[in-house]
Amino acid sequence: MNDTSPEMERMVTERYKLMSPDQRMRIASSMFETARAIIESSLPLTLTRRERRLAFARRLYSGELPDAALLAFADWNG
Repeated sequence: MNDTSPEMERMVTERYKLMSPDQRMRIASSMFETARAIIESSLPLTLTRRERRLAFARRLYSGELPDAALLAFADWNG
């Protein structure tokens, strides 16, 4: 779904072009951290570490990554 008008999309694109790569990376990182916090706060506190990681990965990457990758993330102990 895209509810952004072409004019607004052009304005946003131009604004991003004026930013340094560092500024764009900081914005992207901040948005990811916000998404992570929202997802984490919605998960039950009773989940194990593995269950929490799997639920997080499924919420964020379902349909983007194969299930084997999500399970590998959940099982990773790094």
